[in-house]
Amino acid sequence: MTPVLSLDHVVKTFGATRAVNDLSLDVAAGELFGLIGPDGAGKTTTLRLMCGLLRPEAGQVRLFGADPFHSTRAAAASIGYVSQRFSLYGDLSIDENIAFFARLHGVSHFADRRNRLLDLTGLLPFRDRLADRLSGGMKQKLALACTLVHEPRVLILDEPTTGVDPVSRREFWKLLTEFQSQGLTAVLATPYLDEAEKCDRVALLREGSVLALDTPTALRTKDVTVMLEVVATPARQALGVLRAHLGDNGVALFGDRLHARVASAERGREIEAWLADARISVTRVRPIVPTLEDVFIEHVRRAGEAPAATTGGRA
Repeated sequence: MTPVLSLDHVVKTFGATRAVNDLSLDVAAGELFGLIGPDGAGKTTTLRLMCGLLRPEAGQVRLFGADPFHSTRAAAASIGYVSQRFSLYGDLSIDENIAFFARLHGVSHFADRRNRLLDLTGLLPFRDRLADRLSGGMKQKLALACTLVHEPRVLILDEPTTGVDPVSRREFWKLLTEFQSQGLTAVLATPYLDEAEKCDRVALLREGSVLALDTPTALRTKDVTVMLEVVATPARQALGVLRAHLGDNGVALFGDRLHARVASAERGREIEAWLADARISVTRVRPIVPTLEDVFIEHVRRAGEAPAATTGGRA
């Protein structure tokens, strides 16, 4: 099946900075695809390349088989783009913002579509409220409604829940899942690993390159060293002790628990001994399935050990 979106060995630079480095990936129709990585990983640049807002120095970007940078009108009709920052008009009401974007895309009969979107997003009771008077979560719902009013085939979202409260984040994801169930293809950039778990597939990005790409389940269960969960008190002191033995990248703190990356589960006894020698109370040491954050840290560690020429690659 021909992918909806594809990037083939794409390179994008800004001066001396290579924001996207030999990046290759495909997005299938109806898929919820996640771009995961920290600030500076190349997520926003990759999304803008997909939309045709930027032109690559090398490689090819294809949207439904065409170059979105040179087929601007077709790309604008096919894509709905929600930017990282709220970019709607604060002095217009919810209704007026949606009407403006509908007319911008040449949609004349949009009243029924607008009402459905307002109902789905829970904004119907607030349709006359100015955008500047909305909460962060409501602003993101309005941005989503404005983006979907022209019924695009692909939805591109750049960190849509950053700075949004947890309840609004859950509501936003419920909406996104609903629209995907209707056949919408979506590409999402997020720094939140818990959101990545909801994607069909994710690409872990670092410095503009793909470190790994697969389903969240596959990434957590394959090709990763043994992960031990350590519950010890005080946790931060235990972190220092274990990092002294396993290295800074070998141990991470998650709330009151530590995740230790080891060659085999048998090293749990050594961990208990190290902590006991430091007079740290150990409640539990047990093997666990790695989280996506564990997987990301492991791939970053491996990339740091590999020659620079190995970066990039197709999924």
